[in-house]
Amino acid sequence: MRCPVCHNLENRVLESRSAESGQSVRRRRECLKCNHRFTTYERVEFAPLVVVKENGNREGFDREKLVRALTRICKRTPITPPQVEMVVSTIEGLLQQRTNREISSREISELVLRELQPLNEAACIRYASAYCEFENIPEFLATLERVNSDQESLSNSSEFAVVQSRSLN
Repeated sequence: MRCPVCHNLENRVLESRSAESGQSVRRRRECLKCNHRFTTYERVEFAPLVVVKENGNREGFDREKLVRALTRICKRTPITPPQVEMVVSTIEGLLQQRTNREISSREISELVLRELQPLNEAACIRYASAYCEFENIPEFLATLERVNSDQESLSNSSEFAVVQSRSLN
């Protein structure tokens, strides 16, 4: 780690502690050359996720893009910005646990619908109508019904406890 003042590579760690609810480590350091003290943060680096679009194009998973989309959808609903962040964090966590690094945009949409449904059904429907591509109304209704039945079966499974515990943290 380079000193931000003299750019020396030699320093010592004075203090380490958990930060960001255990998502990173905060370290206070001191440069051995100029004695300047500075703070660094260490985070786990995940392998990049690739989103495969409906047209076959591939792009990197962009957490902020999902936050913007959900913020826009959840406008005029009782869902708060911290809840939007929680939903996106839950989805990102579920995606990072997968061994396959390529995820279809449809899979992401279904995860979003599954996470939005218990918070606010109107937001769930708004997201589905804006971001999911449907050929007709029966396909739209079938997707919503599948999300609803997935939510019911999820609430009876152990995975629900994991998702809920993440939501509470």
